[in-house]
Amino acid sequence: MCGSRPDDDAVTASGGIGAFALNSNGVLSSLKAFISFTSSSSPFASLNWSSGIEDVNFAGAPAPPVDMPALKAATELLSAKIATAADGGKTAIAQRNHQKEVVVKLLVQLAHYVEANCKDDMTIFLSSGFTPAASTKKTTPPVSESIRKVDPGVNSGDMQVTLMKFPGAASYDVRWAAVGAGGVPGEWTTKPAAAVRPPVLITGLTPGTTYVFQARAVTQTGYSDWSESVTRIAV
Repeated sequence: MCGSRPDDDAVTASGGIGAFALNSNGVLSSLKAFISFTSSSSPFASLNWSSGIEDVNFAGAPAPPVDMPALKAATELLSAKIATAADGGKTAIAQRNHQKEVVVKLLVQLAHYVEANCKDDMTIFLSSGFTPAASTKKTTPPVSESIRKVDPGVNSGDMQVTLMKFPGAASYDVRWAAVGAGGVPGEWTTKPAAAVRPPVLITGLTPGTTYVFQARAVTQTGYSDWSESVTRIAV
């Protein structure tokens, strides 16, 4: 690990560092350790080590790759460097960032040990004091039952409408209108779409104007209802 990390630093030990932990059976561990730093907070803000540096050593597992007294000394030095860098001096900040690299490297090694030797058991994993990283990504809910999202396009006056899949749909319609006085939509313009992907590109909108967008599915028996209106300002 080379160079300086940002003041706010949050990483998973096995995701984004360049190495992955295999458990004792040689299988990729499903539990990943989360390590979080800020330059002004405790170096172990994301760890449940209430009494300071704790010995992480699972029964029946090999000895940890990190010498705990060495980690404690490195952490104490980092705390001193953080305090010294509070005045904003360039040299002090550089020294703080360098020492943070040292501590992060030690913690990542220790996290790999925990991931590889916890037997994918959450109770054993938590006993190490590490916090598990989120296993799933948060998804943004769709803006209506028919429209997943409406985003600005590459060019000014363009909008991209991403649709939701409708069971049995042969194609889709998207329509839009500028919002007039009192919030009443003006004249609608409709554009067909063969599928939900790629997003429907709408061009020629007036930047700074508020528009409403709706969508519906075209089926073998007719049309679905128009979706709820989604309002966006063209840019």
